[in-house]
Amino acid sequence: MLEQEKELKKASGPPPAAIVIAVAVLLAAGTGAFFWWQSQARDSGGPALTEDARLYLDLLNLSEVQMTAEESFLKHTIVVIEGKITNNGDRTVSLVEVNCVFREPYGLEVAREPAVIAGHKTGPLHPGETQSFRLAFDNLPPEWNQAMPSLFISQIQFE
Repeated sequence: MLEQEKELKKASGPPPAAIVIAVAVLLAAGTGAFFWWQSQARDSGGPALTEDARLYLDLLNLSEVQMTAEESFLKHTIVVIEGKITNNGDRTVSLVEVNCVFREPYGLEVAREPAVIAGHKTGPLHPGETQSFRLAFDNLPPEWNQAMPSLFISQIQFE
């Protein structure tokens, strides 16, 4: 009788606890891989600054940057960032893109929104010229701390 019980246990497969542990390990590995992939995608942030653009960064000046909230037609809150950009260099800039980094109360990044502040619709930014910009955001995460986001120039293109 004892041998029959041993054979039944062998035939029934692995114990349920082993299956639960294996599933938990697979889920943890999958979750870890997903968050690692997300951090890599967020860190890439699009095209990197060229060496020419990196050297030109100090010649572009953001000023009078302020943030307000408006209510849309559909009763949504829209966060608006307005300011000015001045080209203090000697080259005409055809595009300036910034990353707006929104953070939660402990300083962790909760959203990174790319936006064009000069170029496309406003036309090129000539040497010595100042242009106004207006950025509107309507889908920010609720974890955002409601403070002014950090603005980082992420791309500069020249004519």
